[in-house]
Amino acid sequence: MFINNPLKNVRIEFHILQSFPVTCLNRDDVGAPKTAMIGGVQRARVSSQAWKRPVRIAMHELGVTHGTRTKLISKLIADACLTKGATPEQAKACGDKIEGAFIKKKEIKKTKNDKEAAVENDAEEITAEPASEKTDTLLFLSPNEVTILSNAFAENGFNPDAVITQKDQKKQAKQIADLIGKVSEAIDAMDIALFGRMVAQAAELNVEAAASFSHAISTHKASNEVEFFTALDDLATEPGSAHMGSLEFNSATYYRYVSLDLGQLCQTLTGQNLPEAVENFTKALFVAIPTARQTTQSGASPWEFAKILVRKGQRLQVPFETAIKAKDGGFIQPSIEAMTSYLTKQEKLHGSLFGKQAEYTYGQDDSFTIDDLIAALKDACDRLHY
Repeated sequence: MFINNPLKNVRIEFHILQSFPVTCLNRDDVGAPKTAMIGGVQRARVSSQAWKRPVRIAMHELGVTHGTRTKLISKLIADACLTKGATPEQAKACGDKIEGAFIKKKEIKKTKNDKEAAVENDAEEITAEPASEKTDTLLFLSPNEVTILSNAFAENGFNPDAVITQKDQKKQAKQIADLIGKVSEAIDAMDIALFGRMVAQAAELNVEAAASFSHAISTHKASNEVEFFTALDDLATEPGSAHMGSLEFNSATYYRYVSLDLGQLCQTLTGQNLPEAVENFTKALFVAIPTARQTTQSGASPWEFAKILVRKGQRLQVPFETAIKAKDGGFIQPSIEAMTSYLTKQEKLHGSLFGKQAEYTYGQDDSFTIDDLIAALKDACDRLHY
């Protein structure tokens, strides 16, 4: 644990307003844009996960050191062992050893028909077999952690049983956690520090997320609409469409709330690279867009307006419980007024508990760019840190 943490309970809060025209940014199980009932009316909604992953991928594209979240742990470890001189067979055995400690394979349960068929064919009845399909468990490992594990196998001649000696799966996971050592010293992946990690089999590997995302909601009432479309066959000899279909869409001005806990980030990164983390996270937050239907219903609209607060104290999110009415031809201006008014009122009501350290407004002054915002946030981080 990072004991001398000057940023404890300090967070950057992003209150973002972003308008999108015809889009389906986040689909439900039937392919329709997600919605939620708020204040008695239907609102458009984009889930937190639908925006968190694009932010994480955008950070990868910015060149930050990032982890790998996958069910294919065996391949991840095997590839690392191959680079250190293991044979393909040795590498696979090492990878399978790590994967087996964290991920159980699904079992194929024999049905009554399977058993009857086995008897008819004079075959040996098997109650269950390992399936090739894995469970939905994903493990999130940083490059440094993968290196630690592959080095341990290399030092023991790529004999997995010499490294992982326990037989029980949970004890194996604990042994791997001990091998990795202190998470604060092993983690070099910025996305793990920001988005967190939970490992059920080895709580020692858990990392508390520094970033918190709300579901984005429309500030106003929003109804889904239906687009009817047809497709023509280039080689058709008769008139008419070759295919017909329909897709749902909506349009909305969304309120997005994102909180970055600088104290937690400082603890996970042991005080290192904080300004860099703030810079890359803010850039990714600015450019990332959910990927759903981007080729047919492109949504590439940037932030319209944002209020960014650096605060000590409890997180504070604008509920937009009362749906905004269109004014002056749209929703963005009344949404800005409602959001800023709410935050100003809460600052007064919270008194000393509001704990404002700095405040920035993006989208009103053309001379205050996203680069200026990032520079200001880094400066505030440095000032509070040292």
